[in-house]
Amino acid sequence: MNLSEIQSELRNAGLDGWLFYDFHNQDHLAYRILGLDLDKMTTRRWFYYVPAEGEPTRLCHTVEPTKLGSLPGSQKHYLPWEQLHAELKVILGEPKKIAMQYSPMNNIPYISMVDAGTIELVRSFGHTVISSADLVQLFEARIDETGFRSHAEAGGIIQGIKNEAFEEIGKAIRDNRRLTEYEIQQFIVGRFEEEGLTDNGEHPIVGVNDHPTNPHFEPTPENSYVVKKGDTVLIDLWAKKKEPGSIFYDITWCGYIGSEPPAKYVEMFDVVLDARNTALNFVRQKFASGETCHGWEVDDACRNVVKNAGYGDYFVHRTGHSIGEEVHGNGANIDNLETRDERKLMPGICFSIEPGIYLEGEMAVRTEINVLITLDGQVVVEGEQQEKLILTE
Repeated sequence: MNLSEIQSELRNAGLDGWLFYDFHNQDHLAYRILGLDLDKMTTRRWFYYVPAEGEPTRLCHTVEPTKLGSLPGSQKHYLPWEQLHAELKVILGEPKKIAMQYSPMNNIPYISMVDAGTIELVRSFGHTVISSADLVQLFEARIDETGFRSHAEAGGIIQGIKNEAFEEIGKAIRDNRRLTEYEIQQFIVGRFEEEGLTDNGEHPIVGVNDHPTNPHFEPTPENSYVVKKGDTVLIDLWAKKKEPGSIFYDITWCGYIGSEPPAKYVEMFDVVLDARNTALNFVRQKFASGETCHGWEVDDACRNVVKNAGYGDYFVHRTGHSIGEEVHGNGANIDNLETRDERKLMPGICFSIEPGIYLEGEMAVRTEINVLITLDGQVVVEGEQQEKLILTE
């Protein structure tokens, strides 16, 4: 934990302090930001208050008095619950604006780690509780140069494996060899292993025709189609290097087994391509002009293109997600559908832009890129971007 940096960001945000709280290891964000061991059992409530100025304070139960011993600051203990309330009131002092892992109206459920009763307790002392959403991004979701490099290195390998997978499909068709969605997925997983990559046990999506109309379709030996000429194909693959601190790379490409894809499929792909590029340009324009850019705004920019093309009802998920050491990270998502993500896009974060159209019982398209905002504020896309359907002939 970098105390001076946390306090500096609190002052920049106009906040008086940040109150961390946990019970039974429920707030993994707090553990990661503070550098605590999430694997160690926590059976009693603890609080850690970091003021914008001055010394932090640890508040722990007498049964677990050293729970926060690795953190700087003064130490207080409690035994009965009445003492907990009294000590916390003294620690927080006069009414303040205090950040906590809370999201108004649960707009950002990824941040809502603190239960309503604890929020009520803090408010009962006269304090205003502010969402720590953007603070969490600063200390949990930002990627350093080493992380960016690992992302790029994984991306180069994954782009190559994606090409190999489509080539494997084309070869099977030419050789009149039976090949299923599941077997293509396992080909990709095998190549990950050979190249020193991991998907953390969550394997790629490979779907033809109607299968990927379920955006999270999982091929198995039992449910897989045999691929054949005339099929539409969607492959979504993600992985990272098997090294500590590595960042995931996550892309989706679409293709057609043959040389003349259906006009409707081409039309759908062109719509999501336009939506993807519109969203990317929206972010670039915001950063170029020095304006604040929120995740929900980018979702709107992307989704409106799909709506205007008449496919709005078939774009059934958010536009994109945060990417970090987990494929779905803890930074801003590109979302004004499933949630209203009010977090700011900021230097050091990575996220996907992946609009899709899903016609149940027919076909689906999705195009996905990874967008990085460099530490100096440049908006870049790592790796090749799909501009047209892959044709196997």
